[in-house]
Amino acid sequence: MSEETLYDRLGGEPAIGAVVDEFYDRVLADESVAHHFDDVDMSEQRSHQTKFISAVTGGPIQYGGDDMRTAHEGLSITDEEFDAIAGHLDDALCEFDVGDADREAVLEAIDGFRAEIVEV
Repeated sequence: MSEETLYDRLGGEPAIGAVVDEFYDRVLADESVAHHFDDVDMSEQRSHQTKFISAVTGGPIQYGGDDMRTAHEGLSITDEEFDAIAGHLDDALCEFDVGDADREAVLEAIDGFRAEIVEV
């Protein structure tokens, strides 16, 4: 019998999509980071992020986007902005009653991309 993945424990793609919607609602309400999304098609971004989180949590979803360095190149994202956005993800996961260990696992997976995302 296979071990349940983080993706499964989170509830699969529909649950991750709901978390992503809550996450972006929080991000867009935060003046310190919302400017990074001024010219972004948010419907596409939400779908893209759902696939990304699904993939990094062990789901069967194939992430077909640019690598993180290419996707964030030129955005001048700081460590403080990265932390603020990660905090919004943590808050969104809390909103959906994701347990501490699973929230930490998601945030660790995302933090693994910090060096590719942060430029300043």
